[in-house]
Amino acid sequence: MATRDLDRLAQRVYTHRLALYDSRLDAARAAGISKDTWKKAEEGKFVQDVKLARIDHALGWATGGCIAIAEGGEPVLVDDGRGVATPEASTVKPVGADAMRQKIFETARRKLPSAPSGELGGFADEMVEILRGTGDVADGE
Repeated sequence: MATRDLDRLAQRVYTHRLALYDSRLDAARAAGISKDTWKKAEEGKFVQDVKLARIDHALGWATGGCIAIAEGGEPVLVDDGRGVATPEASTVKPVGADAMRQKIFETARRKLPSAPSGELGGFADEMVEILRGTGDVADGE
C-alpha cells in the first residue's frame, strides 16, 4: 500500500464539497456519515476506508476516489449517479475562477449575512487563489 497523503485528500474533499454543498452537514448527510467524520476527512485525519467510500459517492467519485487522491492519483467521476464511470470523466476539469468566486461569495453571504461585503469578497478572492494553486480553478469564466 502506498503512503497516504491525508493533507492532499483533505484539500480535495474540502474544495470539491464547496462546489457541491452549502455546508459540511449537508455533505455528511448525503454521504450517510456524521458531520464529525466529514470534518476529520477535511482536516487530514484518519478516516476508515468504508467511510471514505461514502464520501466518494457524496462527491460524485467512484469508490476508491479518496484513496486514489491520498495516494497521489485522481478520482474517477461517475456519470449521473448510477455509479457508471465514463472515460471522459476520469479527470477533474477545473471550474472557472469567476464562477467559483461567485459561488464562494454567495455561500459566505448565506452563512454570514451580517458580514461586510468587502470582507466576503476578500475571503472569496483568497479561496479562489488557494483553489487555483491546487488546479481546481482555472483562469477566466
